[in-house]
Amino acid sequence: MAEAARKAFIIGHPISHSRSPMIHGHWLEKYDLAGSYERIDVAPSDLTAFVRGMRDNGFVGGNVTIPHKEAVCGLVDHVDEAAQLIGAANTLWFEDGRLNGSNSDAPGFAADLDNRAAGWRQARAALVLGAGGASRAVLFALIQAGIPEIRLVNRSPKRARELADRFGSGVRAELWDARNELASGAQLVVNTTSIGLNGEGGSPLDVANLPDDAIVNDIVYTPLLTPLLAAARARGLKTVDGLGMLLEQAVPGFERWFGVRPQVTEALRALVVADIEAHR
Repeated sequence: MAEAARKAFIIGHPISHSRSPMIHGHWLEKYDLAGSYERIDVAPSDLTAFVRGMRDNGFVGGNVTIPHKEAVCGLVDHVDEAAQLIGAANTLWFEDGRLNGSNSDAPGFAADLDNRAAGWRQARAALVLGAGGASRAVLFALIQAGIPEIRLVNRSPKRARELADRFGSGVRAELWDARNELASGAQLVVNTTSIGLNGEGGSPLDVANLPDDAIVNDIVYTPLLTPLLAAARARGLKTVDGLGMLLEQAVPGFERWFGVRPQVTEALRALVVADIEAHR
């Protein structure tokens, strides 16, 4: 008897903007797998009921996005080290009868830099702009990669200090106004703020102080070429946009739900880029 088609999802509120169904749908077709991945709007008041009813509704797991990433950690049977330290889970799956939660943003971030900016793991110092949820995933990845000095700046100094305390001595909270000075000697810059989203707000950093071998990453992917990346590229620096992190973070979940580890290819990237351009 043939195995029933596996069902997975992404939940959020709102959720209509999510490109995850496009990514997972592409892989289901590419690998000729019987399965589905659906977009479901779940209000915060309905989150507990949804999670508790996952198995009864035939789901093998799914993704979680804003505003549920933190709350879902208290609804699963087990969260891994990444989700614990980051304080948020974006991937759920059943294993040995338990519902597990993990955060794939950190490995997705690292995998994309491995692909597009070889040598980033040898950076002696990194400068991270912003102290929100995405920043926590980036900090986790940088620490796992062994970056010895991480300089964290945020417009709210209190939030930067809280994250520095959370992640330990390798992360140093600094003042937002000192960011351009702190760029000196930073071989890796990661912008996790919304500055530059939709091309608005200009660049959050003056790239003039960066060393010539610096890598500049902006996790924003609309537009792909943000003001920060445009300035870095004009200086001849290596740049990495945010689309790769989005694509790579989808890999672990797909493998857990459908049993195949998918590849992030240029064809998939082109598919998503075309959708971004169509909705500009």
